[in-house]
Amino acid sequence: MSDPYIQQLFADRIGGVNYGKDDNIYKFEKIKRAKRKALADYPDRLLIDFGIGENDEMAPEAVRQVMAEEISNPENRGYADNGIVEFKEAVARFMQRHLGVELDATTEINHCIGSKTALAIMPAAFINPGDVTLMTVPGYPVAGTHTFYYGGTVHKLPLLAENDFFPDLDNIPADVLAKAKLLVINYPNSPTGKVATKEFYAKVVKFAKANNIVVIQDAAHAVLTFEGEPLSFLSIPGAKDVGVEIHSLSKGFDMIGWRIGWVCGNPLLVQAFSDVKDNCDSGQFIAIQKAAVAALDDDEIPRQIKIKYERRLRKLVDMLTRCGFECEMPGGTYFLYAKNPQGVEGGPTFATAEEASQYLITEHSICTVPWDDAGAFLRFSVTYVAPDEAAEDAIMAETESRLKTIQLNF
Repeated sequence: MSDPYIQQLFADRIGGVNYGKDDNIYKFEKIKRAKRKALADYPDRLLIDFGIGENDEMAPEAVRQVMAEEISNPENRGYADNGIVEFKEAVARFMQRHLGVELDATTEINHCIGSKTALAIMPAAFINPGDVTLMTVPGYPVAGTHTFYYGGTVHKLPLLAENDFFPDLDNIPADVLAKAKLLVINYPNSPTGKVATKEFYAKVVKFAKANNIVVIQDAAHAVLTFEGEPLSFLSIPGAKDVGVEIHSLSKGFDMIGWRIGWVCGNPLLVQAFSDVKDNCDSGQFIAIQKAAVAALDDDEIPRQIKIKYERRLRKLVDMLTRCGFECEMPGGTYFLYAKNPQGVEGGPTFATAEEASQYLITEHSICTVPWDDAGAFLRFSVTYVAPDEAAEDAIMAETESRLKTIQLNF
């Protein structure tokens, strides 16, 4: 039977005439399939899931209470468009208190329906066919995907352990730099857990000015900084001349699924984001923005979330170290990036992190996320569901028991 005519109409950016026929399986789909197999093969064995990349608790009760009240307020029923003043002012207060950054709430801040949408929108303001976006890998691919959608290309900057998980900005080919318009960075970095330094950010500012490049700093994990105080890119002299920073209430405020964050920094860049956004959405529900105001003004919320995930990470690092993993406490995020095992004593060997991850899930019901972009690493997340410290300790004990039984080689 021949293909329907619509098969010939798909845009090249999503596969063209071969859309839907590609049998390549995305990494996270492979993980889902492996988890289903483990649950089917070992129904009585607990699946220990270190792969989940989202907070394990609901938003705090006080935030939910504001939402419950505001959802019935008639004045919140309309379109928010480019956001409400109260949210922007709350962001300005938060940025000043926590990061020492002064922002004009009117011109230098706008809300986004989660940081993912902001990363998707920004390339639309800059990328023409043939333009280049510089992106660190491993990392979140959305800005790169949309660069490709607009006819641009992505030049990958690997985050290598030998470079302390910073990109090498000094050895980008001249022909790439000549076409580059965007540099997308992410600190605290997901998945490596590296935090930026003032020196690194100052280098980024100098690099951007020298090469006429716009910087997009993804700060979704900013609140979850364990090594020193949280550092904003915008706190560096000259940073506001060259870029914006994107923040989220998901990670540091337990507002996963609420889809609320913000873009801040250079007013012209914020305006460009707002103009494109205005043609993509009609703003996040006003009641959600008002609940977010309550969250941003309550410093105890991010403090408690940071304490919990830092505690869990320290337990995980200690446990994995006892099992032979080479890892150390990350500077930020709720992820632990650990060197991949080479194989199992008397068993299979692993050429890639994906092979190790699939083995651990299907054979031992331990889920991790593999990264093979810049060396072979496994990413462990401490967002597993555990109602208290006793439950956390029980998960650590069970994981340690299984890993020591496996006898991994490193």
